[in-house]
Amino acid sequence: MRLFSQRKGIKPVKSVVQVDSMDTELRNGLWNALTIFYWNQVEGQWISDYRNIGILLKRLWHSYFKRPIDTLRDYWPDTYKEIREYFFNCEWYEVYDFIEFVANNYPNQYNEVNPKFMAFCNSVLERELSAYRFVGGKITQITSEEEISEIEEALEISKSLKGVNTHLKRALDLLANRKSPDYRNSIKEAISAVEAICNLITGEKRATLGQALKRIEEKVSLHPALKNAFSNLYGYTSDAEGIRHALLDEPNLGFEEAKFMLVSCSAFINYLISKASKAGIKI
Repeated sequence: MRLFSQRKGIKPVKSVVQVDSMDTELRNGLWNALTIFYWNQVEGQWISDYRNIGILLKRLWHSYFKRPIDTLRDYWPDTYKEIREYFFNCEWYEVYDFIEFVANNYPNQYNEVNPKFMAFCNSVLERELSAYRFVGGKITQITSEEEISEIEEALEISKSLKGVNTHLKRALDLLANRKSPDYRNSIKEAISAVEAICNLITGEKRATLGQALKRIEEKVSLHPALKNAFSNLYGYTSDAEGIRHALLDEPNLGFEEAKFMLVSCSAFINYLISKASKAGIKI
């Protein structure tokens, strides 16, 4: 269930897409990944009976925690408790440090466990709308501060423009639904927000985005390259994966495509509103 602040678009996008924070669900999911791929290997009580886990823990003690190795207890229940307490009480960025270290320091002779662990983590990170992913064995930010700012600015600047704002909020809601994200319709709503702002600027309520873009460049000196870029994006949403047509097959659309469209449409809306204001057009 979404909170009031989320439904009303008051909660910052930066909080919806987890950039400099980590909620309980995300932390739990990453801990579950560690448990499934590493901790569950220890079925007994003594770490020394499990060579690879023993090597990993010694590396953790020496290079990550930077503690004396002789403080590493061989009795697994005690060591497990110590690691667990650290994981659930450390800062959000230390969680990323920890899982990255583990993925790169478990002695994976046949290169099986670590890649599966990273792939599992990426599925959790995507599900919980983290701004980060494992890329080439390293935790990498895939959603920048600039992208977040474009969305938040578009939501703020379009508050008085009901149609535009409604489509943008809906696009974000559909993207941010962690239980059942609807990337197809998020993309549709994002491009509909652009269509709405173009209609307001041209004064033609029933014009399609393709038609409006042809007229709008005369009013706000729209650069031909930008007009062509969004004409092409409009064409993409008219054809790709049944976004604007009946869904015949399961769409091959993901977070990356939906995020790209929301950021791009937000930036274009910000640009058009600014250009319309300079041209003296009231919308």
